[in-house]
Amino acid sequence: MHARTRLAIGAVGALATAGLLTGCGEAGSSGTDAPEPAASGQGCAPVAGDELIVLTDDKLLQNSDNVIPAVNADVASPQLVAALDRVSAALDTPKLIQLNKAVDVDRKTPAVAAAEFATANDLTTGVEKGSGGTITVGAANFSESQTLAELYKIVLIAAGYQAEVQQVGSRELYEPALEKGEIQVFPEYAATMAEFLNTKANGKDAPPVSSPDLDETVAALKAAGAKVNLAFGSPSAAQDQNAFAVTRAFADKYDVRTLSELAEKCSGQETVLAGPPECPQRPKCQVGLVEVYDFKAGSFSSLDAAGPQTKNALKTGVASVGLVLSSDGALAAG
Repeated sequence: MHARTRLAIGAVGALATAGLLTGCGEAGSSGTDAPEPAASGQGCAPVAGDELIVLTDDKLLQNSDNVIPAVNADVASPQLVAALDRVSAALDTPKLIQLNKAVDVDRKTPAVAAAEFATANDLTTGVEKGSGGTITVGAANFSESQTLAELYKIVLIAAGYQAEVQQVGSRELYEPALEKGEIQVFPEYAATMAEFLNTKANGKDAPPVSSPDLDETVAALKAAGAKVNLAFGSPSAAQDQNAFAVTRAFADKYDVRTLSELAEKCSGQETVLAGPPECPQRPKCQVGLVEVYDFKAGSFSSLDAAGPQTKNALKTGVASVGLVLSSDGALAAG
């Protein structure tokens, strides 16, 4: 399970940790459970296939977890932020999927994948020079974060800074270091970071401040960051958030491309939803599918959190639809 599986399968924007599954059973526990309320109708039986695609979240169940640069406010000059915003302007979710594929599937290093992306997207031409000095770009302990950090390093060097990447652990470790200026830049996720700062300041039961509306989420994020010496650049169009995938063969057979179409055509007994053990109780997983889309699966297969078990269940025709992450390199763009 990637450390980036931190999203709102629990409370909105909750940080994933090793304790994500605590009290919910172990990832990969066997068996299926009938969801509540029970589904009626035939549904859509699983269809095996090698290619996975994400169904469009057309009613905006998930929050806006767009990639966004976080910066210690003491170094957040206009030139430094503008350099980081070059990365944001070049990124969207299909490109992020391809970056992740380059590292996780094609086995390139994050630095090589970032360098190839920077060249292909002309990231460094015309970058305005800043004041110079050493900038430490932090990266979390999963490959997507490391690749994004390498992209930030490339544009900062082009802007005249001596930039280096330092891998850090979880958000609980690196966020205080970012506040203090021990690291100066970090690739973040808008909704998740907004909720992290929100609950850190106001308690774990604080009302959520993030939403599917990106502008609202970023406004809340910047307001929270201003109180703890953090600034943020522009959000990218790239999102790494909960998503629901099917095989392309399944999508073609049943003619579904959106979650609304899945609910309309595939609610019923033969439909198998796969995901982590806590999915049936979570507002951004099965509960949300029922409440927002009126989608009712015939059974639930308790597997892992957007990991290889869920993806394998889809590909081998064991599950109809499964929880994944929207920027997973194993997904087909489109």
